[in-house]
Amino acid sequence: MRGLRSTIALIVVLAGLGAYIYFVSWKTPQGDTGKKQERVFAGLESDKIEEIKVASAAGDATTLKKQGGGWQVVQPIAAKADDSEISGITSALSSVEMVRVIDENPTSLNDYGLSNPRIEVDFKATGDKDYRRLLVGEKSPTGADLFAKRNDEKKVFLIPAMQETTFNRTTFDLREKVLLKFDREKVDALDVTAGGKTLAIAKDGGDWKITKPVATRADFGAVEGLVGRLQTAQMKSIVADEAAPVDLKKYGLDKPAATVNLNAGSARATLLIGGKAADNTVYARDASKPAVVTVESALIDDLKKGADDYRRKDLFEFRPFNATHIEIARNGQTVVLDRAKGQGENAPDKWRRVGPTAGDVDKDKMDSLLSKLSNMRASSFVEATAKTGLDKPALTVTVKFDEGKKEEKVTFGQSGSDVFAARPGEPGAAKTDSTDFNEAIKSVDEVSK
Repeated sequence: MRGLRSTIALIVVLAGLGAYIYFVSWKTPQGDTGKKQERVFAGLESDKIEEIKVASAAGDATTLKKQGGGWQVVQPIAAKADDSEISGITSALSSVEMVRVIDENPTSLNDYGLSNPRIEVDFKATGDKDYRRLLVGEKSPTGADLFAKRNDEKKVFLIPAMQETTFNRTTFDLREKVLLKFDREKVDALDVTAGGKTLAIAKDGGDWKITKPVATRADFGAVEGLVGRLQTAQMKSIVADEAAPVDLKKYGLDKPAATVNLNAGSARATLLIGGKAADNTVYARDASKPAVVTVESALIDDLKKGADDYRRKDLFEFRPFNATHIEIARNGQTVVLDRAKGQGENAPDKWRRVGPTAGDVDKDKMDSLLSKLSNMRASSFVEATAKTGLDKPALTVTVKFDEGKKEEKVTFGQSGSDVFAARPGEPGAAKTDSTDFNEAIKSVDEVSK
């Protein structure tokens, strides 16, 4: 019994040793290990490649050509190519190296998966009359490399397995997947209809303003974020290259769940979002194209946001460094404060209280007031000023800034423990944090005496 166990143990050890030698032999180059690996296509420069054919493991066959400085898919469809995908392929073709040669003259290619290659990449570079070819078969036993052949040569060699994701690309992978094409720098208006509501936003000089359902200031960052979201939205799949109008109903595109119109000068782009598709996606289409595609469903959630999400939340536009004049009305008294230029080289500015009693204002106390006022923000909005206390203001602040070129006025009202703020010409009122308001009042008291 003991002899049997010893025999079994020996067999296990020998098997393990054999496996170790077998697997290591695949990974270790033969001969001089210090020898530099040979590039598969020596001397090839990626930017000289002008035409590519890719046959993927999925069965797709895609032809791409460089045209007018950019890449285009020409077969099996006509479409702009994904520049990053093509750059990955051309870069890999010019740099991929042979890990080592497996067989200079194989009797059978079946052992390497090269009698019927899983992946094939053909290409022409400047000056080439014929296509050069890279054939890719199965993975090596270790899984670290891929069996490959070059052109019509018999030699089988290994290339790194990580190249599979670069070369094994379908037609969809290789085409541009941008959902809606527009020039972001020229966008001057957009409207979104979703959930039975319409939000309209337009450029006003360098700022954004909401024009519908209310006319008010917009948060520049929030609007730019929406425009950026639309610009970078990607197709997840193409459902139909050409959908007839009668077919739109089955995709929910006859009565879209959301419609986006973008104006960029004289150009206009329209995106339609339809019903739910598979894998957390929804159907969509660019109204100028017949194709129906899918996009991630999170996009529809972004489009359903209301006007309040895009309203400017800062109650004041001035910043502590650019305010030049402040008037604070409270309890029947108005405190007037002016910034005075410092005298002498590099002398700091000073703030003076002009009324009701004249005097210099402590720098730290003034900095605190400016910071607290400029940082006050809306937490939410109400449509009307009724029951906001704004009919009997608790505080009114008027600020001049940008060397006196701009002026703004914010009025505060209190209703119970709630604090509201309003700006002239803007609808309703903003609800703001009562603690921030009370802290601002403390600073007002400190600079008033």
